[in-house]
Amino acid sequence: MSFQQGQKRTMEYRRLGRTELECSAVGLGTWAFNSSVYGPVDRTAAIQAIDAAREVGINLFDTAPLYGTGEEDGIAESVLGSGLRGCRKDVIISTKFGRKPTEGNKANFNGRYARQSVEESLKRLGTDYIDLLFFHSPFSPREIDDDVWESLARLKREGKVRFIGHSISKFEDTQEMARTWAEERKIDVIQVVYSLLNREAEALIGELGKAGVGVVARESLANGFLSGKVRRDSTFPAGTLNARYTREEVEARVDRVEALSFLVREPIESMPQAALRWVLDNPCVSLVLTGAKSAAEVRDGARASQWPSYSREEMDRAALLHISDFAAA
Repeated sequence: MSFQQGQKRTMEYRRLGRTELECSAVGLGTWAFNSSVYGPVDRTAAIQAIDAAREVGINLFDTAPLYGTGEEDGIAESVLGSGLRGCRKDVIISTKFGRKPTEGNKANFNGRYARQSVEESLKRLGTDYIDLLFFHSPFSPREIDDDVWESLARLKREGKVRFIGHSISKFEDTQEMARTWAEERKIDVIQVVYSLLNREAEALIGELGKAGVGVVARESLANGFLSGKVRRDSTFPAGTLNARYTREEVEARVDRVEALSFLVREPIESMPQAALRWVLDNPCVSLVLTGAKSAAEVRDGARASQWPSYSREEMDRAALLHISDFAAA
């Protein structure tokens, strides 16, 4: 598909797999809101980012109880609830269960905990239902208690949860669990790391996407390395996500991003737009999350939905540059 002068698309909307949810192709992830992973984001800036998302047509907002601090769970949920007050019927909210920062990220995938987590999330979000509830990164099938499924079924019957998903981490250890749950129709959606720097989930995306499972792509800006702002000499504050990398690891990621810079060309204006557009060009991806920290970043990333797809030649060139996957968060 070629781009003609003056041609422009507005936000694209896609069906989220076999759910009836019609989602914006770009959604807003709130991991950065009031947590330490990417440095501080104050409440005012976060609300402005939410407002900007609504203005550009974003209707899916992703959050979690884990997005908080060691002293307070679900800060991002509370911020999101404030930012979406008065427009609940116009938006889709996804949150998660199974992990809390005040409990040291301990896995709790059992029936009692699922119920408790949902009730707490509903209060923080200021709503009486959650559109999409994800298992938050189980590391092994052994972490899942059998009674969790009846608890989730009850929550659905009560109208407090509409659909169930699996947010996948420890990919090699848990991808088969996602396949099994999808086949048994225990879940309708997966959320998975997928970016120009990490494509390990590509086969699973294709398989489950073709089977009617919704696919939400996350960390598609590669924890900021595809933001266009990280340089070889960049340093990261202690305690933030990228502070774990050595100088050599930072340089290797930056080198790869620079090699992919050919994807930033008319009409695509920035590396975030290029990274998100590339993800959206996978026909099995339902939507991609942008983890913006400001209104300007939200507006920039959302424009990825407006532009035509990359050519086959550009996609092939990007594929040739992909020697290996860089580790996800």
